[in-house]
Amino acid sequence: MSGTEIAALVAAGAFAMLVLVLAVPILRLRHTVDAATAVLRQVEGRTGPLLDGVTDTVTNVNTTLGQVQVTIDGVNVQLAKVDTVTSQLASATSGVSRLVGAVTDHASGPVGKIAALAYGLRRATGRGRP
Repeated sequence: MSGTEIAALVAAGAFAMLVLVLAVPILRLRHTVDAATAVLRQVEGRTGPLLDGVTDTVTNVNTTLGQVQVTIDGVNVQLAKVDTVTSQLASATSGVSRLVGAVTDHASGPVGKIAALAYGLRRATGRGRP
């Protein structure tokens, strides 16, 4: 055997040792990859129904928001009607106030004169208080 053959045998032996030393971590890494794959499959299996539930929830919220908008629109219509009625009542109240003021003005003049006449007559006839 020559020196190159011995060197080749030593290199082959070193390579075989390297393969054996690296085989153990590679086999352990295979188990880690298998476990990670199993976990990802579980996550995938659970994510689908979860996303379906989120989709249903978002759909329900959108439906509810639409109903709320319809309700708010109805409330706004009713508030507009209340505003109209309130302004009409304010106008009617103002008219009644003016009417009461006019009646009071016209009635107080003659009533006051009649009361003064009655007082004067009582004093003149002596039946009134001094």
